[in-house]
Amino acid sequence: MKTGIHPALRRAKVHCGCGHVFETMSTVGEMRFDICSECNPFYTGEERFVDTEGRVERFNRKYSEAKED
Repeated sequence: MKTGIHPALRRAKVHCGCGHVFETMSTVGEMRFDICSECNPFYTGEERFVDTEGRVERFNRKYSEAKED
């Protein structure tokens, strides 16, 4: 590898929206994510919707009214 062209790696804290915090190595000092392996339904096996903009509720309202007709 050439010297002097690669960014320096340093310890980075990663913060998830669920409150989970862990350390890793990165070129940036701090990262924030909405979802991590501790709260992702694929890894946890729990069935739950990750809805940040109200799409699931809007869908349920729209189609629950259609069923009643």
